[in-house]
Amino acid sequence: MTQKLTDFLSNAKNKAFATDTGTKMHTLLQRVVVDNDFEVGDSDIIKNIKQHAYLLPFFVKSAQTEVPIAGNTHGHFVSRRIDRLLINHDTKTIDFIDYKTDTDKNAFVEQYKYQLKEYAELLHSAYTDYKINGYILWLHDWTLDKII
Repeated sequence: MTQKLTDFLSNAKNKAFATDTGTKMHTLLQRVVVDNDFEVGDSDIIKNIKQHAYLLPFFVKSAQTEVPIAGNTHGHFVSRRIDRLLINHDTKTIDFIDYKTDTDKNAFVEQYKYQLKEYAELLHSAYTDYKINGYILWLHDWTLDKII
């Protein structure tokens, strides 16, 4: 019994730490802009973004953060928030990122794929003739995985 309680408390503490870390990172990332010589936000995050050039297009001034989206998908109404969104009306392309703080990329990958597919479906209902690309940005190593 004591071991079960200890395990429960340890898991709760670890989950709270992970949630708190994720919330803090999301808040910091909302404020980041790296657009040519214009930079705003946390200097360590900007440094990481600049070290991974493939991330730079997602952090331009025109990128939107914490974008609310809602609609019907899979037979029910959902309301979600997209971490970072870029709409290019010239190329009719939408790119979006969802941030993840997990260190084990495989632990919840199926849930994350479902989440991003849901985002893509909701976006497609509003932008029917746009190509939609969805990515996970793994914040522990700053890698970007294309999901959609």
